[in-house]
Amino acid sequence: MSPLHQQDRTDRMTGGRCPSKATINEKTVVITGANTGIGKETARELARRGGRIIMGCRDTEKCEAAAKEIRGKTLNPHVYARRLDLASMKSIREFAERIKQEEPHVDILINNAGVMRCPQWKTEDGFDMQFGVNHLGHFLLTNLLLDKLKESAPSRVINLASLAHIVGKLDFEDLNWEKKKFDTKQAYCQSKLANVLFTRELAKRLQGTGVTVNAVHPGVVATELGRHTGLHQSQFSSSLLSPFFSLLVKSPEHGAQPSVYLAVSEELEGVTGRYYDVMTEKEPAPQALDDEAACRLWEVSSRLVGLEHEGQPSVSNPSAEGQNKAAQTNPAQTLGQNVGAAVSTVGL
Repeated sequence: MSPLHQQDRTDRMTGGRCPSKATINEKTVVITGANTGIGKETARELARRGGRIIMGCRDTEKCEAAAKEIRGKTLNPHVYARRLDLASMKSIREFAERIKQEEPHVDILINNAGVMRCPQWKTEDGFDMQFGVNHLGHFLLTNLLLDKLKESAPSRVINLASLAHIVGKLDFEDLNWEKKKFDTKQAYCQSKLANVLFTRELAKRLQGTGVTVNAVHPGVVATELGRHTGLHQSQFSSSLLSPFFSLLVKSPEHGAQPSVYLAVSEELEGVTGRYYDVMTEKEPAPQALDDEAACRLWEVSSRLVGLEHEGQPSVSNPSAEGQNKAAQTNPAQTLGQNVGAAVSTVGL
């Protein structure tokens, strides 16, 4: 097979590379979970395009090693490691405060970090780990950086979501799995549905500010995210499934291309509140289009992370108050089909 045909085949399997050649000189990018996988490759590509990259990671030693590697390979000296533990509200607030003090502007925020199908762990603040890290942590971080993003407009927020949201259900009576039997797959799907609802609600609240926000499913990517799925924990499953993985799972480099596309593409300037499957805009699942649920999730999340008591959030929805009252009297119920068995357990 010729190199050209091999590249065509790769592009069909992975979605291809970001078509935009845009550079982002003098722009500051904040990326969470950037020391490995999609986050690291996103940081590398945006550093290559000239950005000032702030890598927020829980493990500072690994993060600094990744930042040093990226600086060396891209010859961009402006790549920095900062400690950020999304399972800790204290750590998130400290990280955001440092960003606000040290950075004159924030042009792009990529909420990339996540956990997938972990055991029934709790965050430092007592939240379900997947809901806490994947949704609440990024919800708080984004709100804390909103003023900086608005000052830097036009600016962009990118939320890493997942196809798994299509079977997600928001249980407003038990978001943290304290009353019902824990289901690690459903906990993950719930957190990914929350990502899409948060994206749409934030986009509404940011209308007219010059800040856009979009969600993206990056595809099925070979990263450490799937380490709790148990897929390769037996020799049988490894030998049986590995040949299929080579066809279905793309590399972190290719997995980063959708995030890069949403961050730099000229054609997406002003586009907001959308959901992308790799680099193609798609309509999300019906329950992700539930405006009442999105508004209620915002209000609940604000209370859980303590923004409500600080006069936050700094963006408001003119109709949110009325919608929230309706949500309280008629609790929002998601409309998704119960097809959990159809969702792949890897990389979604």
